[in-house]
Amino acid sequence: MTDSNIHTIEQVSALIEEQSLTKEQLMTYLRQMMEIRALENNIANLLSKALLQGASHLYAGQEAVAVGAVGALRDNDLITSTHRGHGHCHAHGDTAAETDAEKQMHYNKMMAEVLGKSGGYCKGKGGSMHIADVAHGNLGATGIVGGNIPVAVGSALAQKLQKTDSVVVCFFGDGATNTGNFHEALNLASLWDLPVVFIVENNLYAMSVPWKKASKLRHAADRASAYGIPGVTVDGMNVLTVRKAVSEAVERARAGKGPTLVECQTYRYFGHSHSDPRAYRTREEESEYRDKDPIKQLQRDMSTVGLLTDEEIEALDNFVQAKLDEAMAYSENSPAPDPKELETDVFAPPKTTQEDVLRERQLREKIRTASDIRELSYAQALAEAMREEMLRDEHVFIMGEDVGLYGGAYGATRGLFEEFGGDRVIDTPISEATIGGAAVGAAMSGMRPIAEIMYVDFTPLAMDQIANQGAKNRYMFGGKTSVPMVVRTEGGAGRAIAAHHSQSLESLWTHFPGIYVVMPSTPYDAKGLLKTAIRDDNPVMFIEHKMLYKEKGPVPEEDYLIPFGVADVKRTGTDLTIVTYSRMVLRSLEAAEILANEGIDVEVIDLRTLNPLDMDTIVASIQKTGRFVGVTESYENTSFINEVMARVNETVFDWLDAPMVRVAAANVPVPRAEVLEDQAIPNVQRIVAACRKVMS
Repeated sequence: MTDSNIHTIEQVSALIEEQSLTKEQLMTYLRQMMEIRALENNIANLLSKALLQGASHLYAGQEAVAVGAVGALRDNDLITSTHRGHGHCHAHGDTAAETDAEKQMHYNKMMAEVLGKSGGYCKGKGGSMHIADVAHGNLGATGIVGGNIPVAVGSALAQKLQKTDSVVVCFFGDGATNTGNFHEALNLASLWDLPVVFIVENNLYAMSVPWKKASKLRHAADRASAYGIPGVTVDGMNVLTVRKAVSEAVERARAGKGPTLVECQTYRYFGHSHSDPRAYRTREEESEYRDKDPIKQLQRDMSTVGLLTDEEIEALDNFVQAKLDEAMAYSENSPAPDPKELETDVFAPPKTTQEDVLRERQLREKIRTASDIRELSYAQALAEAMREEMLRDEHVFIMGEDVGLYGGAYGATRGLFEEFGGDRVIDTPISEATIGGAAVGAAMSGMRPIAEIMYVDFTPLAMDQIANQGAKNRYMFGGKTSVPMVVRTEGGAGRAIAAHHSQSLESLWTHFPGIYVVMPSTPYDAKGLLKTAIRDDNPVMFIEHKMLYKEKGPVPEEDYLIPFGVADVKRTGTDLTIVTYSRMVLRSLEAAEILANEGIDVEVIDLRTLNPLDMDTIVASIQKTGRFVGVTESYENTSFINEVMARVNETVFDWLDAPMVRVAAANVPVPRAEVLEDQAIPNVQRIVAACRKVMS
């Protein structure tokens, strides 16, 4: 044997026999690799002729990894993919398809999606880097390096909680092993013995940076030892060695023994993307790996043991070309997306109706007039909401830091751990990114997670996962998935704990389409809105205020929901409208009482949800009062109240009798000293002064 990729009859026979592979299976693997290569070469040709726009990261050279790994899976197993994901998508989708017609349509949809056509898997909304087929277990590709790793962990957690025997395979490149997502996710998967297999496709370069400049370790698989899991390195140019290694890892995961890190040493024939000149690689290196071509290897190995003839190779070549031609014809005939599709698929359809809105309005009036309704604290109302929903739906579970015996933020989950146990109330390591990403993966896989991140100040650590994966997946995947998850967190100042634990960052989260933002001010609102959030099919950022947990108020014992996008007029008035939310509702009500003694009748609107925003209630109030004051604890220069003021200006400017005024936090980090903190955050006196100014 003169080269490591030249195998004897004995070696090839051993690889085939120990995996009990038939000729039909081997022919399938060969066909799939050839189809991936044909697709990639075709995309490269389209890019070179400027017939294809956008970024496409080609998989040619790495086909053995996708095909070998998927060849080790069952129909009920799942995958997550990367920006270089055409190979994963094709191997998985082709294997899942039962008939030749279904296999052809799968190939068609891939090509159409790359070209941004309406007939693509994601209706042209995802493109090359975001192909998904969630219904068949492909949870999608991501354009964020390492972004799919926590999602895979969350999906594996869902399999464990639902007691399925499914395994999740997570593909990513060597560059992802240097991201925080990789380390957080592997630690969590190892800790919980989750049924997930991590596959590193080490093609030697993260964009242009060689592996030797990115790590002191010779092999990426060596990092597995830090997490107490097996790590193996295999020849990623050989489909049979890949299949063997992944089969063993899948069997281990399916048996409940936890994850494995499989490093497949491979090579991409094209650059990182079409614009990459590959100046960092030598011709000798490229030639060396061309000699190890995975398609040629399998053809040679099958020929060596008499399982493939030249005539069969020629027939396969013709078959693949005809299949590609049909895929191109399908794509060319598929129309571009209708412009009307621009705003579809951002959110899953709401579950509440106009009847629900009217019912909740009647309930509000009832609790304002009745004297016999029990009182709960804000924290008790949250706990009751979670308990009721966990009893109602076994798919609801809680995960986060200290949510068990400690009870999470201000004890809101205390008692739930004892009642539901560690499988439903799960303590996590301090790993905000993976808490967020695992919630995404679990939600896409049939669960309804409530993920707690202790302070809103920490949510930017999970922003990639919650915003780029959770909030965008439904739209990028053409509306063919739902992500029913809640992120509970708390924000605001008042406890003299300084800038890293006292911010109001809700405007960050209103920036992203695809996620709802909820900020209740009373125990009644807290319970009803949290129950709605848990039942909703979209990601929800549920932000509580740290100074409200002990506040008490009436909470009906009956089951009730508060529809999103319905503001509450906490106080009616005729002279001036205050629009606010969260703790500032209480301060605005205090200010309104002071102003009432001066003959100024103030209406106070509690938004309750920032997204969706109830503009109808705001407009109706301004048409009555003619004046607007916005109050928020967020920074003045970036607060959500600025957006409200812009919309008021666009819709009811002619009704305003005076310039609008905002009362917001100072544009400084929240200080520790109480005297400075009080100056930084809106108080009753500032709200009163703003109202007087508008009235004058």
